[in-house]
Amino acid sequence: MSTMKDRENAFENKYAHDAEMQFKAEARRNKLLGLWAADLLGKTGDDAAAYAREVIKSDFEEAGDEDVFRKVSGDLGHRADEATIRAKMASLMTEAKAQIVSETD
Repeated sequence: MSTMKDRENAFENKYAHDAEMQFKAEARRNKLLGLWAADLLGKTGDDAAAYAREVIKSDFEEAGDEDVFRKVSGDLGHRADEATIRAKMASLMTEAKAQIVSETD
């Protein structure tokens, strides 16, 4: 019986770890996206960092990525179309995950 309990605990721990890594990756992606968008908006230094924090905070409005997309899309206006923003979100998610993995190694 203890073997089954050990397996259950291992699965629960893996699930919790995976969920934490996903949360960190999304937050990192949102920061990178915010910095990218800030550059397109002509923001630098502290202004760019503050904008990136706004993008990170926008992710807490609802589940999923649509709240982040709406924030960035609305702010960028004509500077970037939907396909460009969504492609950037996807590529930055890959980059964010790679950064987190390299930090944990």
